[in-house]
Amino acid sequence: MKIYNRSWEVILEIATLKNANLRNADLRNADLENADLRGAILSNADLRNANLINANLENALLRGTDLRGADLENANLRNAILINADLRGAYFENADLRDANLRNAYFESANLINANLRGAILINADLTNANLENADLINADLFTKD
Repeated sequence: MKIYNRSWEVILEIATLKNANLRNADLRNADLENADLRGAILSNADLRNANLINANLENALLRGTDLRGADLENANLRNAILINADLRGAYFENADLRDANLRNAYFESANLINANLRGAILINADLTNANLENADLINADLFTKD
């Protein structure tokens, strides 16, 4: 695991941060590739342009988190809570978002190619210009229930 800071850039490659409380953390441009963030609390954290390739965010709390431009290719976000998250321009190719709560999330121009969204809650999510090519939306909830 590498942990160091280059001016404003944080490197936490292969870090184990399981169940860590990173609420409101400034992790802009952070390198969290292959990081174990299972169950971590990242609510209102700033992860703009962060590298989260292959990161494990299963059961993580990312309510209101800013992930604009972040790279989450092959990331595991199963059962994660991303209510009101800003995901504009984020890259989720091959990401596992099964059963994730993405209510009111902003996916504008996000890349969700081959993403697994089975059973995800996408009520009121903004998917304007998002690329959902080959995304799996089986049993995803896209509409408010009466």
